[in-house]
Amino acid sequence: MYFLRKSENPVLEEGERNGFFYLTFPAFTETGLVSHLFTTRAGGVSRGIFSTLNLSFTRGDREEDVLENYRRTAAVLGCRVEDMVCSDQTHTVNIRKVTKEDRGKGVTRPRDYRDVDGLVTDEPGVALAAFFADCVPLYFLDTSRRVIGLAHSGWRGTAGRIGREMIETMEREYGCGREHILAGIGPSICRECYEVSEDVAEIFRKEFGERVLSAGKEKGKYQLDLWEANRLVLRQAGLAEEKITVTDICTCCNPALLFSHRASGGKRGNMGAFLMLK
Repeated sequence: MYFLRKSENPVLEEGERNGFFYLTFPAFTETGLVSHLFTTRAGGVSRGIFSTLNLSFTRGDREEDVLENYRRTAAVLGCRVEDMVCSDQTHTVNIRKVTKEDRGKGVTRPRDYRDVDGLVTDEPGVALAAFFADCVPLYFLDTSRRVIGLAHSGWRGTAGRIGREMIETMEREYGCGREHILAGIGPSICRECYEVSEDVAEIFRKEFGERVLSAGKEKGKYQLDLWEANRLVLRQAGLAEEKITVTDICTCCNPALLFSHRASGGKRGNMGAFLMLK
C-alpha cells in the first residue's frame, strides 16, 4: 500500500499492477482514445538512490536496470519499448512532430534531434515519453482529431508558455480545435515547496502577476506556483476551464514514492510521463 499527500478529493487516479504503481487522469481515460500514465518510484529494479523505477540513462544507474524499468512501463501502458519516443529536455519550448518512423528513439535507438521539450503525434501506437523529478508534465489530447501531445515544463518552459506552443502546434500541424483539446497538469513541485530567487520571481510577475507568487521563507525569496502558472497559460491559450485537470500531488512532498530533485538534493532518478493513442 502506498500513501500520497494530496487533497481530500483527488484529481488523479492511482493504479497498481504487479507492484508497479502509477497515476492517470480520469478525464483522459474516460475518452477511451488513449493509454497514458505517470510513473512513480515503485515497481522497478533499480537500486540505491535510483530505487526502484528510474527511467534515466544519464544519472549513473545501470543501463540494464533502466531498460527493464522501461519494459515494465511498456507492459502497463500496452505497448513495446520499441514503440516509445523520448523527448530531449533542455528547458526549451520546442515541439517536435513525431511519427512511427521515430519509434524507439531515446530508448532502443539514439535520438537524431536535440533540444525538444514537447512531442506531438496523430499516429496510434506511438508512445510519447517525457521525464520529471519536480518539473511539470503537460498532457494534451484532441478528442476530435485524435492528436496527442506531451510536454516538459520547468520554470523556463512555463515562463516561455510551452503549453501555448503545444496548442498552436496542434492547430497548425493537425487542424485541431481548442474546443476539443483536453489538458492535464501532472505531478510536480507545489508552491509551498518551490522557493525561487527575485530574478525568477520578477519574470513570473511580469508574465502572470502576483497570483502565482507568495512571500518566501527567507527575505528576497518567493514561493512560485507552477501549477497555477501553467493553468493560466492554458486558459489564456483558449482552453476552457472544464477541459483542464490540475494535479494536487507534489513530488517534493512525497519523496518516498516520487523522485524530487529538490527533496533529494539532486540524488535521484527520473519518473516518466507516457501518452499513446490506441
